[in-house]
Amino acid sequence: MVQQATGWIKENQTLVLFLIAQLAAMGAGAAWIIAYSVKLDTRVEIMETRGAEYSVARMARTEERITIIEQRQARNEDQIRRLVDEFIKAAQRQQQPPPQLQPQPR
Repeated sequence: MVQQATGWIKENQTLVLFLIAQLAAMGAGAAWIIAYSVKLDTRVEIMETRGAEYSVARMARTEERITIIEQRQARNEDQIRRLVDEFIKAAQRQQQPPPQLQPQPR
């Protein structure tokens, strides 16, 4: 009986290795699912513990950052407009012909 089993295993070594690898893969998948569910449960528990106050405070900080960024953007746009206006004025001054000098009567 034992000799038959060992003989069968030797003959079907590839199949046996495949089945063992498949079992290991299923075990790894099960471990990953368990770890993910624990992580998710921990997140839910943390949110329940912290409550809505934490979420509202976090959103307020985010809105404050957005407001600061929008203010900086507005200032930058104003500075860019001023620079562009200055460059346009300088270019227009360079394109104007120099004033003609009129001879003075003697």
